Amino acid sequence: MTALAGVSAYVPAGRVPIEEPAARLGLTRMQVKVFRRYHRLGEVARDPGGSVEDLLRGALGRLRALRGREQDVRYVLHARTFPAVVPYPYDPVRAVCEEYGLGHAAVFSAGQHACASGLLAVDAAGRLLAADGDPDGLALVLGGEKAFTPEAQLVPGTSFFGEGAAACLVAASGERDRVLAYAVEQRGEFDGDSPELAAEFQRVYADALAAAITAAATRAGLAAADLALFLPHNVNRVAWHQVCRILGVPRERVLLDNVADTGHVFCADTFVNYRTALDRGLLRPGEPYVMAAAGAGLGASFSAMVLVH
Repeated sequence: MTALAGVSAYVPAGRVPIEEPAARLGLTRMQVKVFRRYHRLGEVARDPGGSVEDLLRGALGRLRALRGREQDVRYVLHARTFPAVVPYPYDPVRAVCEEYGLGHAAVFSAGQHACASGLLAVDAAGRLLAADGDPDGLALVLGGEKAFTPEAQLVPGTSFFGEGAAACLVAASGERDRVLAYAVEQRGEFDGDSPELAAEFQRVYADALAAAITAAATRAGLAAADLALFLPHNVNRVAWHQVCRILGVPRERVLLDNVADTGHVFCADTFVNYRTALDRGLLRPGEPYVMAAAGAGLGASFSAMVLVH
């Protein structure tokens, strides 16, 4: 059974108020007010002088579970929101892997589910390791991108992207943080960028994400009410409050503390929130929890992964 052997996160210390990217993107004063007062977004993480490599180094340098086991890593998957994160042909992930003794591993990206690709990468990593049949084999999932274009700075009407990174070491089996189930609801009708499609996506968002969480919980033999903690992607508080209402679970079970001052850190959100939960003692042995995310690119993907700590 796929398990998380270690998770680390890096969020740079720099912060900018949402008014700064909003001004560059041409948002109105009223739109900014909605983000602040309704969605409860205040700041986003930024590393103005840093690169994608710097973000990934920040996460890898904190991944203590990797130390001494570099040669066991068979695969490195970079979970991406966007298909391209640097100009071609430069490959920052491969360059960082060489620095950290992972040059022997197969390196590739997973981006088919946009912002939900982090969970896709964990599932793919587990499948690859299971097929290999090597009990000592590991896979490394990385998440982290720069807010380097206007499209990579704003989720229209929903959130602002923040900069940061995460590293997740995946094993084919383990005693802690075992994956019980993974579910994805894919909606191909959202392939496009028309205002009408965007409005419809917002309308079905909470129901579709709640359906994915319910499906994952059911496959794990649980109900949504049995999940002790929800580790979300950091879009905004309102969206998650709607999901909680649909599922009938208390808002307090969703770890939303990083939303207001970090922003939506692309595919790294759920892992950043995992580290926050672990550091605060919110993950208890034997208790099930869920990581959940949604992504819109070539269609939309609503994903949930149920684990037990």
